[in-house]
Amino acid sequence: MARWRYPLLLLSGIGVSNLGAWIYLIALNLIVLDMTGSPFAVSILYILIPIATLCTNVWSGSFIDRLNKRHLMICLDLIRAVLIFLFPYMDSLILIYVLVFIVNIANSIFEPASMVYMTKLIPKKDRQRFNALRNFIHSSGFILGPSIAGILFVIGSPYSAIQLNALALFISAIIILFLPNLEIREGNGMSVKVNIRIIRDDWRKIFTFSKSNRHITLVYVLFSGITIFMTSLDSLEAAFATEVLSLTESVYGFLVSIAGLGIITGSLTNAIFTNRLKINWLIGFGAIFTPLGYVIFAFSQNFIWASIGFFTLTFALSFANTGFLTFYQNNVPVNIMGRFSSILGMVEALLIIIVTVTVGIFAELLEIRPIYLIGSFAFLILGFIINVVIFDKSKKAYYDQDKFAIDDYSRYDKRKMECDYEENGASGTTDSTK
Repeated sequence: MARWRYPLLLLSGIGVSNLGAWIYLIALNLIVLDMTGSPFAVSILYILIPIATLCTNVWSGSFIDRLNKRHLMICLDLIRAVLIFLFPYMDSLILIYVLVFIVNIANSIFEPASMVYMTKLIPKKDRQRFNALRNFIHSSGFILGPSIAGILFVIGSPYSAIQLNALALFISAIIILFLPNLEIREGNGMSVKVNIRIIRDDWRKIFTFSKSNRHITLVYVLFSGITIFMTSLDSLEAAFATEVLSLTESVYGFLVSIAGLGIITGSLTNAIFTNRLKINWLIGFGAIFTPLGYVIFAFSQNFIWASIGFFTLTFALSFANTGFLTFYQNNVPVNIMGRFSSILGMVEALLIIIVTVTVGIFAELLEIRPIYLIGSFAFLILGFIINVVIFDKSKKAYYDQDKFAIDDYSRYDKRKMECDYEENGASGTTDSTK
């Protein structure tokens, strides 16, 4: 258990931050709705998330891969804590949108930075179990966050709930402070000054890596399709449940809780049976049964079938997430991970905006159920495509926990990359005990 001391500490920081984020999201929605009385004003909060990603990911990866990740994560937690603490004192909707946008920018930088740090901290043999536990932490926040927010609304106000998230981020920063500094040798600053030329060169390097390692890039892009489909379909979820299935808001809230139960059950199953579950089987199972859950929900006529669909999709999603995160950490060199995820994440954010807006327009012009059915079946087709790709026997090494698919950067020009990588970068790990 000694080797799990730091991973468990990291998980506790993730848990505190994630719990606060759910409380913040619900409270912010209510504050904006109370200020404006407009559902559209609330929807802008969600549109700001991918917009912030588009504005940030062009350059953020170049900084993430060159800065000390632990220090960066602490700074971002503190910045978000201060900004969120200021929300209750803002009486201007425009100013709230500006602060939300800045917080989303910080989130867009924090996610890839934390992913790089996790990959360095967690030994390869423990990553699958760690990712399963991470999913469990996130899903627990999904269940507990709204409940705690509801209690806070009764005894206080949405503003006090907002400030609780600021406290959670401050606690998260303190927890990260007790984690090991894995980049002591690199110092606290950047070895080179990041400018437009450096960012342009970084883009070229990622394109070189992507072309030389097409299977990794293909799996990443296809898995991004899962996020795109889920986001677009989830945007219709509340309307489908209340308008098509005629569920009350309280029953819909219970339906969401069943979804949380599904992902908790799936995450615990992953954590318990880690040694028996192969990475490609995890991804393949999740890629098929997640959209299948949406199909069941799309065909449902009552609460029972809707709850079966919700449980199925979230249970399967926990497998897909665990498998993909492990695949990603094992195959993308840790020293380009920030740039790789930032650049491809920008494409994902753009597609999320386009697909979600398109689905929303068609749902407005036509009926919700046919659009939901079309989207669900298209999602299911994507799942079959993912299975064909990941079960290609010639790509078996990418999913083998005992081997690395990339060996000493032999598949692309090492000379162009060596200035950016540590000596052990090809393995994607850093021994945290050194």
